[in-house]
Amino acid sequence: MEQINAIGRRKSSVARVYLSEGTGKITINKRELENYFPSAILQYVIKQPLALLGAEGKYDIKVNLYGGGFTGQSQALRLAIARALVKLNAEDKKTLKDEGFLTRDSRAVERKKPGQPKARRRFQFSKR
Repeated sequence: MEQINAIGRRKSSVARVYLSEGTGKITINKRELENYFPSAILQYVIKQPLALLGAEGKYDIKVNLYGGGFTGQSQALRLAIARALVKLNAEDKKTLKDEGFLTRDSRAVERKKPGQPKARRRFQFSKR
């Protein structure tokens, strides 16, 4: 099996995934998954598509991850892994889509407007 690559994005995070047959090792920016994401919840989020298909321990995943914070990065990585698994086996697409793993969450930070302290927050109004 050759290497399969896919990309996932969330907020300002971008995850490029290279999936190949192996022992289930996940390497993110040349670091182990447990070192890069110490939180068990984020590790669970990343492994969700693999767990759903019962593919844990079947593939080695090498990841280039940049931008954003840890939550956005983990969700971008989940999308990228799901897309790579669909490239590998097209029959898995319906299963992953029903769980929502193939949907790109397009929400991003709204820009700050001039004359306001934040995007929607306004300065306190004074009548007099």
